[in-house]
Amino acid sequence: MENEPDMMSLALRSCKPCRGGTPPLTGPQCQAFGAEVPDWEIVADHHLTRTFKFPDFATALAFVNRVGVLAEEQRHHPDIHLSWGEVTLEMHTHKINGLSESDFILAAKIDQLPRQ
Repeated sequence: MENEPDMMSLALRSCKPCRGGTPPLTGPQCQAFGAEVPDWEIVADHHLTRTFKFPDFATALAFVNRVGVLAEEQRHHPDIHLSWGEVTLEMHTHKINGLSESDFILAAKIDQLPRQ
């Protein structure tokens, strides 16, 4: 059915550039994609956020670097907040000022990154 998410494992898919004029995802679409990334919070159907905990700063920084490499590969970039033992990621598609499928794809890929 049109506009229904293809849930064939988001982590196996690639982010696609979003074009201006594309509408952001809405509640039911966000919830359907969100089911595959349940550890991420969907905030006001506008952005995703998740906080990762680490035993120290160095481990958190190493994770940030892995996220950075992935973001460059996917050409889709989260906002990254690094502090001692904690990394908070927030993402939305700036071009449409809301969520796109690529936000959920990147979240699923980040979930598969090693934490150590």
